[in-house]
Amino acid sequence: MTGVVPAPDLVALRRRLHSMPELALDLPRTQAELLTALTGLELEIRCYESSSAITAVIRGDRPGPTVLLRADMDALPVRERGDLEFASDNENMHACGHDLHMAGLVGAVHELAGRRDELAGTVLAVFQPGEEGAGGAQLLIDEGVLLTTGELPVASYGVHVLSYCEPGTFQCREGAVMGATSNFTLTINGRGGHAARPHQALDPVTTAALVVTAIQTLVAQRSSPGDPIVATVGSLVAGTAGNVIPDDAVLRISLRATTAERARSTEAQIVDISRSIAGAYGLTVDAVTTADLPPTITDASGAVLVEKVVADLFGPEKHRAMAFPEMIAEDFSLFLQQTGGAFVLVGAAAGPPPYSVLPTNHSADVRFDDSVVPQIASFLAELAVRRLQEG
Repeated sequence: MTGVVPAPDLVALRRRLHSMPELALDLPRTQAELLTALTGLELEIRCYESSSAITAVIRGDRPGPTVLLRADMDALPVRERGDLEFASDNENMHACGHDLHMAGLVGAVHELAGRRDELAGTVLAVFQPGEEGAGGAQLLIDEGVLLTTGELPVASYGVHVLSYCEPGTFQCREGAVMGATSNFTLTINGRGGHAARPHQALDPVTTAALVVTAIQTLVAQRSSPGDPIVATVGSLVAGTAGNVIPDDAVLRISLRATTAERARSTEAQIVDISRSIAGAYGLTVDAVTTADLPPTITDASGAVLVEKVVADLFGPEKHRAMAFPEMIAEDFSLFLQQTGGAFVLVGAAAGPPPYSVLPTNHSADVRFDDSVVPQIASFLAELAVRRLQEG
């Protein structure tokens, strides 16, 4: 059955997806739920052997270019807190709202399948796993997903919900919507020993503490409102007992900036400072970059189209022009690098104002207002229709 999916059905789909969160690239239950939700439509569907990705092609009644719509699929290794009736049934959690993205794209596919007479071209819907650090976008690009219809899309569009912004608002800007990121690991190599005789050891824990402080000092001195830098030491692992000085300490760091060049240069500065601190105490540092992403860039035409579609569908007051990029990172940036298009942040706060104090994405306590799912569906569908009309 084609056409607009009733809002309660899309919300119910979102909640089913929320209850079965899976990680990284292997998402069999999620994939099966999505395939069921797409059953009965005249689509060209492809599943992939290397991951649980799904692509669905909707061909319009008239020839024309291809537009890509994307939703990410994977969850986070976070144990959900709270008593939602549709809470996670395992140790993972859709703490970043990807369940809303998937349900929204399913709704958009249904709507577009019922609007083929308006499509001057083809829509490629991509359900992508592995956004949370598993390299899902690059894997699909390497497998040729951008050429699924035989030609490179003229534009790609995606959305991301935010738990701390007014529900039903759509934020975008020309240029960087999200920052570049560099994820890297520092291993501080010392010499273990007895806690009672630290002078005979080289303590990597105290050195790690100095390095963490130095990182934040560097960020405070080098960052500015118009060119922000964010560095977070998300993991510091060292030692096994209170009376044992360990041999090493491992720091995992997420660094974000407005450009890839800025992120890489700041990473190099952090590594240099860390080695200088460690060297002063007779220790060494090994550095390994584990992943990096360019900023998520909306092009000029994409920003204009987003503003017009939001105004026409929901009213001009629902569009918010961003002053600065969010320092979140997205591997959708890799699609945009090759096709252009837009990425849009959708407010989905599930609590009373002030929304800024609500738990954020990636929190075990985060909640999203799933009434925005039908809005995401109609927004994505309308973006595709109008971009194809432009040729």
